[in-house]
Amino acid sequence: MTKFQLVATSAMGLESIVADEVKALGYETKTENGKIYFEGDERAIARTNLWLRVADRVKIVAGQFFATTFDELFEQTKAIPWEQYLPVDANFPVSGKSVKSTLYSVPDCQAIVKKAIVERLKQAYKRIGYLDESGATFKIEVSILKDMVTLTIDTSGSGLHKRGYRVGQGDAPLKETLAAALVKISKWSPHRPFVDLFCGSGTIPIEAAMIGQNIAPGYNRDFISEEWDWMDQKIWDEARIEVEDLANYDQPLEIMGTDIDHRMVKIAKDNALEAGFSDLITFKQMQATDFTTTLTDGVIVSNPPYGERIGEREEIEMVIRELGNIMKNYPTWSVYMLSSMENFEELYGKKATKKRKLFNGFIRTDYYQFWGQKSNKQS
Repeated sequence: MTKFQLVATSAMGLESIVADEVKALGYETKTENGKIYFEGDERAIARTNLWLRVADRVKIVAGQFFATTFDELFEQTKAIPWEQYLPVDANFPVSGKSVKSTLYSVPDCQAIVKKAIVERLKQAYKRIGYLDESGATFKIEVSILKDMVTLTIDTSGSGLHKRGYRVGQGDAPLKETLAAALVKISKWSPHRPFVDLFCGSGTIPIEAAMIGQNIAPGYNRDFISEEWDWMDQKIWDEARIEVEDLANYDQPLEIMGTDIDHRMVKIAKDNALEAGFSDLITFKQMQATDFTTTLTDGVIVSNPPYGERIGEREEIEMVIRELGNIMKNYPTWSVYMLSSMENFEELYGKKATKKRKLFNGFIRTDYYQFWGQKSNKQS
């Protein structure tokens, strides 16, 4: 097995959750903005792609160095042993980004990195002329931040939020990775009731069901690195056997999703069916303010509309006010709401136990956490 420097990328504000996930798989981490670095072998590549719920992608760090001239970028890129990763027929598109750096022209940087890798591979494989690039794909990224160049190879392919169960979605779907993060932050455990009162296409309840039964989020999809000849099929088979062995399909769950829009409820049901949870999650059309329950110690996790359309804001403000009043009747329930409304606590009528800054796409939001009282039933 080879030792690789790996990096799991994450949305801003979710690094600590991704780091915890990577540590739970047995790897030591080092965290920087949006990046969780760790060392691992081929097995680590397979396992992290299958298991990480909150990370965006898993990449191999092929090299890191300072460069302020195109010559430096070319020579140091060429010095990396690319032949250890790329076969002679590798198809390797190069994408790039540059922030606060001397080398700011991204197309030029991409072209130079591509040329340097071609030169290296031609030397290593004793080739003259073109490389045909007819084989497996290795997506390379050149990222330059304050003149520090990082060259990575993507092992995931489609982003890890693409779990493979979403057959339909609404206008503003919540990314699966963020939905999983919201559930994780709530510290919900499978013996407690779980409700999403603004479920949309059902992403939060589905992610909760996956967490509740310890089902790996990547169980239902493929990864780009499965095509690589040095990622032995046996490694993937063993990683998938581990996924199957650790899943707890017998874990009973009390999960409900509600939405005012009957079309979204239909989509949520279809998505849950695709994910294999149609018998575990109850979806129903309902106004959030019609919520009642006889259960205790429950958790509500929701992403209510942000009221960005004209006339919608007053409506959603009224719903949040009413919801705050309703939840006074359920003191053992904890409520977690993701919202861009800065006056959310005022509307809800209560100060949040905790707030966490998160980005929903490019929208800056707060995750308002109202912790319930412990009942005698809870240990």
